[in-house]
Amino acid sequence: MSARSEQIVRQARARIARLRDSVGAIDYLCSGTLAKRMKLCGKPGCRCAQDPAARHGPYYEWGHMHNGKLVHRTVSPQQAAILRLAIANYRKVRKLLRTWEVETERLIGSEDLGGK
Repeated sequence: MSARSEQIVRQARARIARLRDSVGAIDYLCSGTLAKRMKLCGKPGCRCAQDPAARHGPYYEWGHMHNGKLVHRTVSPQQAAILRLAIANYRKVRKLLRTWEVETERLIGSEDLGGK
């Protein structure tokens, strides 16, 4: 293997090790979206019917795929805080995995995989 190929393999393996560590450091992971909603109650005499600033809430709604179907679920503010982190982590992991794939392709494209 040429010195250039060895350098490419070493660098790719180092980047993959950092990616693996980054993925392994994540606790919460969840797909979907989180929406914050203010709602009307439907009572004609309630202030929320006249004044948009007086609407009820906030209510948090988590939308995600479950068994191939889109499901919406109302969650508490505490659950929403965890979901916000978990959804951000999910997006980060997807990006890390795409980068990992590129590094793997770089290894496959080198002349020799360095014995592994």
